[in-house]
Amino acid sequence: MTNSLELECPALKVARHKIERVGCAYFNARRQIGDSSGVERSDSDEKLAGAGEDVDISYLKSLDPKEWKDQDHYSVLGLGKLRYEASDDDIRRAYRRMVLQHHPDKRKAKGEEVITDDDYFTCITKAYEILGTSKTRRSYDSVDPEFDDAFPTQTDIESNYFNSFNKYFNLNARWSEKAEVPPFGEVDAKREEVERFYNFWYDFKSWREFSYLDEEDKEKGQDRDERRWIEKENKVARIKRKKEEMTRIRALVDLAYNNDKRIQRFKQEEKDRKAAAKRAKMDAAQAQKDEQVRAVREAALAKEKAEKAEQKRIEQIRIEREQQKKVLKKERKTLRDKVKDCKYYAKNDKDQLKHMEGTEKICETFSLSELQALNKAMETKGRESFVAALQTAEKKIAAELEELNMAQKKKEAISTPKAGIKEVKKGEVWSNENVQLLIKAVNLFPAGTAQRWDVIATFINQHSNGAAGVVTARDVLNKAKALQNSDHSKSTLKTHANEAAFQSFEKSKKEVQTTNDITLGDTPTESKENVKQNGGVHVNNQQQKQQQAEPKQNGVASTAPTPTTNGVASKTWTKEEQALLEQAMKTYPTTTPERWDCIAACIPNRSKKDCLRRVKELVELVNSKKEAQAAVK
Repeated sequence: MTNSLELECPALKVARHKIERVGCAYFNARRQIGDSSGVERSDSDEKLAGAGEDVDISYLKSLDPKEWKDQDHYSVLGLGKLRYEASDDDIRRAYRRMVLQHHPDKRKAKGEEVITDDDYFTCITKAYEILGTSKTRRSYDSVDPEFDDAFPTQTDIESNYFNSFNKYFNLNARWSEKAEVPPFGEVDAKREEVERFYNFWYDFKSWREFSYLDEEDKEKGQDRDERRWIEKENKVARIKRKKEEMTRIRALVDLAYNNDKRIQRFKQEEKDRKAAAKRAKMDAAQAQKDEQVRAVREAALAKEKAEKAEQKRIEQIRIEREQQKKVLKKERKTLRDKVKDCKYYAKNDKDQLKHMEGTEKICETFSLSELQALNKAMETKGRESFVAALQTAEKKIAAELEELNMAQKKKEAISTPKAGIKEVKKGEVWSNENVQLLIKAVNLFPAGTAQRWDVIATFINQHSNGAAGVVTARDVLNKAKALQNSDHSKSTLKTHANEAAFQSFEKSKKEVQTTNDITLGDTPTESKENVKQNGGVHVNNQQQKQQQAEPKQNGVASTAPTPTTNGVASKTWTKEEQALLEQAMKTYPTTTPERWDCIAACIPNRSKKDCLRRVKELVELVNSKKEAQAAVK
């Protein structure tokens, strides 16, 4: 759609002309008619007119086209006052105006000499190229030479704090990525507004970037590597300038914050509030403490009062008891005197002795009221009342004896063991077999084993015949201490154990038929399967020590005979032989053909059968140890 304007020119005899609002005809008509004519002006035209749209020709001629990057592009286009506030339409109109006025062809037509390679019109073109594109204009606006990066001076801060910082924060607000920037406010601003303002600026996000100041243009690179190197150097310089810019913003915010009287007031208010809260808390604590002291004092007084009342009550009870005792003593004396005066109501000496004893029984068993009633009854009835009282006293004594007997029987029934439970004396628990099992278990489960004595007790109960009874961890510990005692004059258990072990060894040695013709078929199937499944057993140093001759651990000496397998006595394995066996089993895994022949070849003076027999013993030892520990858990 073409925008046209109807013009009336009184100087000409033409009624009306429709002229487009662009081009030479439009500007010529404006110059001829002037501002007082009926030509309509846009808002941009009014802005340009207010900003001074005419550019000094001497300024333009002073520009160096080769140094176009250092020129003020807004001033070149006549937008020096609008600058970043100029719209895209303002920039286009300003450029068209400059083209109409300063194009080389126009100037040549006027007779002006134009040097094509060094003409200032190149600067106008460059200015429009920079400002006419949003990306390049943003880059140039970021380094606008007219922008003031300075801070307010201390004099300005002291004289007019709010106006000074309002000015600088409004200038820097143009770099904000967010459109809504909270105002700096005045002296009477609320705390929420001030905190929102400083939170915004301490977390300020700036779109300002410094690509316009790149020293090298990557497009001028001859190849890709050079362009990459230029881009890398430019990126480093941009990051450095961006960091400096954020430091500058932070310094401006810190300066405003440290000199803000509102912040000082808020801090003082907060300090006063905390002090008031602290005082209130201390007052509450003091009040609570006073209340506790008062409660303690009242409790002490109440306790003292209660103690006094209790003492008074006890004293009253004591006095009443004393009085009762006196009255009781008096009644007993009265009874004795009456009976004595009546010669104990006896017909002969035998009855007299019996009634004398009965009198004492009546005095001991009858209460005060009963004695009083008896004394009163004896005044009228005499012997009859005395005899009845004597029978009552004997019944009371018999009832008390019956009650005591029942209590004693009940106590004996509780202490008597139940039927079917066999009592086993401590001496009978430790047979020779159990003592040997104890010595073996002490060596098998060394110090440091979890729940050691429970494990040893379980091991003995599992491997004993059960005839001697079940042993407990306490029994095992006491027996081990007894065996450990080196004073044979006090304890001969160790000597008896050693003698019994030696006799058992001699007896088994006579029954064994020694032979060297042993085949693998003599080995039990279960043991062979254990050896095959385990692929050998790795024994630690503790187990090696346990297999040496006559080990001694925790003070309990092992007197067990040398282990035998399948009735054949075997030579004790030394520590070096055990180490060689372990290394050979690691070297030759289960997949090795003729594995046991290779292992036997690595151990001097040991055959294949000796190696198999040794592994079988270790497998049985480890399995028994695991069973005992599992039973405890």
